[in-house]
Amino acid sequence: MGTFRIEGGIQLQGEITPQGAKNEALQILCAVLLTSEKVVIHNIPDIVDVNKLIALLEDLGVKIQKKGKGSYTFMADDINLDYLQSEQFKKDGRGLRGSIMLVGPLLARFGKGYIPKPGGDKIGRRRLDTHFTGFINLGAKFRYNKEEHFYGVEAKKLKGTYMLLDEASVTGTANIVMAAVLAEGITTIYNAACEPYLQQLCKMLNRMGARIKGIGSNLLEIEGVKELGGTEHTMLPDMIEIGSWIGLAAMTRSELTIKNVSWDDLGQIPDVFRKLGIDLQRKGDDIYIPEQPDGYEIQNYIDGSILTIADAPWPGLTPDLLSIILVMATQAKGEVIIHQKMFESRLFFVDKLLDMGAKIILCDPHRAVVIGHNFKSTLKATTMTSPDIRAGISLLIAALSAKGVSTIHNIEQIDRGYEDIEGRLRAIGAKITRV
Repeated sequence: MGTFRIEGGIQLQGEITPQGAKNEALQILCAVLLTSEKVVIHNIPDIVDVNKLIALLEDLGVKIQKKGKGSYTFMADDINLDYLQSEQFKKDGRGLRGSIMLVGPLLARFGKGYIPKPGGDKIGRRRLDTHFTGFINLGAKFRYNKEEHFYGVEAKKLKGTYMLLDEASVTGTANIVMAAVLAEGITTIYNAACEPYLQQLCKMLNRMGARIKGIGSNLLEIEGVKELGGTEHTMLPDMIEIGSWIGLAAMTRSELTIKNVSWDDLGQIPDVFRKLGIDLQRKGDDIYIPEQPDGYEIQNYIDGSILTIADAPWPGLTPDLLSIILVMATQAKGEVIIHQKMFESRLFFVDKLLDMGAKIILCDPHRAVVIGHNFKSTLKATTMTSPDIRAGISLLIAALSAKGVSTIHNIEQIDRGYEDIEGRLRAIGAKITRV
């Protein structure tokens, strides 16, 4: 189990560039299975979860070549379907939540897709019903081995249909879209997710020859085609990492420039941080955050009531940023309610912040009230363990703001989502060592 040793309470300064988007990568990489032609992808983040998926694709028989930092070519012209029934696949697939999105492309192109119950963050229930209900609607037969927790869908030919999704699941929508592009006829998906990363997937598929209309809305219409061709694709910067660096600048009262953020794809994120009192400025396609020596003050609503920040499907705020916002609020002037609607275990890391001296009332598994210190007293250095990716980076931000030396164990969780985290932080002045 890896460990970070962090000397906190130090102001940072400089520029930091966000990596390619993790959540986009997991969708885009699975889509290479839809064609036998070459697909070139740029800005792939070098992180554990993405590297696991690349290894899975290679074991499936996809020919992969690394062309440079973050750039790869993929050719899925000789897929080994027997691997899907192997014990090795059952073991490898369990270690990655994103492996579920292999099923849609495999089902569409080869008539069958299998997956063990995927792993990932322990942040609450993350059901797969939306995925498999969508495949069943397209004509697939579903089976589930309870002893091995092994899922499967099979179909001689998928047929387009109308479906109303029970939730606007991003991965569920992506999986169904990838299955529907090769289905016979027209598929209409209502209550589809419409996040920028899903838009990126749909645009890539259209360049490959798919016919998808309604991109960016919650109503997608997909006219099935017989086959798809190759393409070239560049991934967006990771919006969760961008939010992480905004939180880092605020908590350490540092002057930072976040480079090449793709402002037009950030949605509400800049405005949410401004509601927390953060001075962030647009400079071209960069975010500039000046040093804020007097801290930052949380806005109330017009009627004076306490601000609530909650997650919601796009264009609402992504749930992955709530952990970071909660940590930031511990040093703000004012109070805020954090309402995590989607996952009932994601706020449980607040006990570690309480040990550091934060003022937080955990109302229930989904809501917390944070009373800010306004930097009148800083967080105390401590020893903690990272429970998941987003809580892990939030605790790291807390440790960088706390005076003294903190230790964070189980940093493999952070490595799952953040590329060369200690190297990039040291480049802007952080004192962080991997033990």
